[in-house]
Amino acid sequence: QVQVVESGGGLVQPGGSLKLSCTVSGSFFSLHHMGWYRQAPEKQRELVASISSGGSPGYADSVKGRFTISRDNAKKTMYLQMNSLRPEDTAVYYCNTRRGSFEAWGQGTQVTVSS
Repeated sequence: QVQVVESGGGLVQPGGSLKLSCTVSGSFFSLHHMGWYRQAPEKQRELVASISSGGSPGYADSVKGRFTISRDNAKKTMYLQMNSLRPEDTAVYYCNTRRGSFEAWGQGTQVTVSS
């Protein structure tokens, strides 16, 4: 059974940085399309960034130039480097993995940007 585990969230001041990690168990990680989503209180879950199996990244307009998504297939891990964080980035961040009809989510990690 595939497990998806996020880590790296926490409390950071505005303008600070955090790096999130998402590790996926099981086989064929390199074939998975991966994504980071976030959900703030009383808001819908939204796509923050994604990276294809071939390594092509995509970003929401709100994080372009500040966040960088990457993956290490040997470690079966995806990352999200978040710089210049803003209070509006505060949310629970979720990792998503997809391959064909298969999809799985992590449990989420809290990111709080506050002074």
